[in-house]
Amino acid sequence: MICVGDINLYSETTKSIRITVVPSFLDEHSSPDDARYVWAYEVKIENLGQETVQLINRHWSITNSLGQTQTVRGPGVVGEQPVLEPGEYFEYISGTPLNTPSGLMSGIYQMEGKNGELFDVSIPVFSLDSPHQLMQVN
Repeated sequence: MICVGDINLYSETTKSIRITVVPSFLDEHSSPDDARYVWAYEVKIENLGQETVQLINRHWSITNSLGQTQTVRGPGVVGEQPVLEPGEYFEYISGTPLNTPSGLMSGIYQMEGKNGELFDVSIPVFSLDSPHQLMQVN
């Protein structure tokens, strides 16, 4: 994790694909009295390699501070399966609710190279911390 001002930035590179995530708490969409805490996360997927790749599937693990984990799997991201030429990147914003004021997210993207080979790219583990917790434990 890299802190830039008040921004936490998480980044990891697997097989020349760099994934960078910036989470942010959405106070205006959260309701702590109802145990509803909502985050947005910005993702940047960069092709640092020499081969064209396509994002085929996603697999997320979302864990609240009680250790309860939800798994999300599906094709692409935000309705797209982007193709990235060498040097290109794709950015998107998504979000998730939790029933606790903190948690963790991690996952993988399944990518396909131009030769049809499938490979997994790690999404860095990132922390979901709200101002409604007594202390940040992640």
